[in-house]
Amino acid sequence: MSDDALSRLIALEGVPSAYAAARDGIDVTLRDRGLRRTSPETTAESLLRGAHASAVLEGSGSTLAEVREGRGDEVAVDAVRVSTELLGLAPVLGRSPLQALARIHALAAAGLPDESRGRPRAGAAAARLRAVADLLSATTSAPALLVAAVVHAELVTAAAFPSHNGIVARAAERLVLVARGVDEKSLVVPEAGHLALRAAYESNLRGYADGGPAGTHAWLLYAAEAYAAGAQASPVHGG
Repeated sequence: MSDDALSRLIALEGVPSAYAAARDGIDVTLRDRGLRRTSPETTAESLLRGAHASAVLEGSGSTLAEVREGRGDEVAVDAVRVSTELLGLAPVLGRSPLQALARIHALAAAGLPDESRGRPRAGAAAARLRAVADLLSATTSAPALLVAAVVHAELVTAAAFPSHNGIVARAAERLVLVARGVDEKSLVVPEAGHLALRAAYESNLRGYADGGPAGTHAWLLYAAEAYAAGAQASPVHGG
């Protein structure tokens, strides 16, 4: 998807208001609660909750308690490994997005042979990965939340890596929100928003994969709702 196409998406019916409302909800969470209760431990808890939710969406059967105790299954361990290094990649995402995406996959796929880690599959999938990197490098008038939503959907549906594409996509989505100043301390849990809306998440990704305008439109409206749910899942709310 080109930057011109990305910029046009914000004009689709319902999208401007949906993303403005989602951003307002995130800003309220961060301003009214986050600034009073922010600590490295709060960020770590947000990342842990996100890793658990992403792992479940990827097929993990581990509970949050098991993940917290270091007893998660292999998928959960992979997602947690990504979360522990993710924020350090924020500067890389802006400078060299392809390198950042490759590193996320290498972390997720640490148990695989070296030749399968951080390297896209050949052909169209690799080309789509480069297109995502170009999108992240481009200047755009589209809001960061919308960029994050498109990056997420593109990475999932492109399946550019041999494995762990969902974990990579959801980690990249969170990283966009950090790198572009929406949530610099990574207190929102977008992965938990997707898990809470799992049926809609999976059906809208299928619609996006079909490649039609209606599917893209529906995904964007869905993602705004998921971001609002992700803000509510932040540990700054307690619980």
